[in-house]
Amino acid sequence: MNFVQPIRDLVKLQEMKVYLKSKSQRNYMLFILGISTGLRISDILKLKKEDLLSTHVVLRETKTRKQKRIRIPPSIRKEVLEYAKELTDGDYVIQSRQGTNRAIDRSTAYRILREAAAHVHLNEIGTHTLRKTFGYHFYQQTKDVAMLQEMFNHSSPQITLRYIGINQDSMDKAMMKFKI
Repeated sequence: MNFVQPIRDLVKLQEMKVYLKSKSQRNYMLFILGISTGLRISDILKLKKEDLLSTHVVLRETKTRKQKRIRIPPSIRKEVLEYAKELTDGDYVIQSRQGTNRAIDRSTAYRILREAAAHVHLNEIGTHTLRKTFGYHFYQQTKDVAMLQEMFNHSSPQITLRYIGINQDSMDKAMMKFKI
């Protein structure tokens, strides 16, 4: 199993957005929903038009089976609503081009993200990168590990910090200063 990292660099994050938007609105929406809400890819792929129309996405998480209410951040709300207007009631948000009203699968989402990552010269990217990127930047902005732990349903703050790459950042900084 490959270990994936969050996208820490805001410039690379913006480059990914531009690239994905140039390819397809659907691919861009997949990306911004992931990095802006922290939803798992399996939960994003289950979203339908109606899920985007209110201020919160309400879902039962695939992995934990817990019901969650996730606010759609104001920073992406307008784009999300504009995208939803183009969909028909009952349509999946991240639709496959194969068949009628089917969501793409995880492997397609993975390929979309890997292609965009290669374009902006990023490695260690996978579908989980979206959730980790959300967590990393949420933590950088708020320093609220307890809230993030709750959002991710982790059992400890240490697990959350390791998951979003904060521990790796600390180790990297320490090693940069280390000398014998």
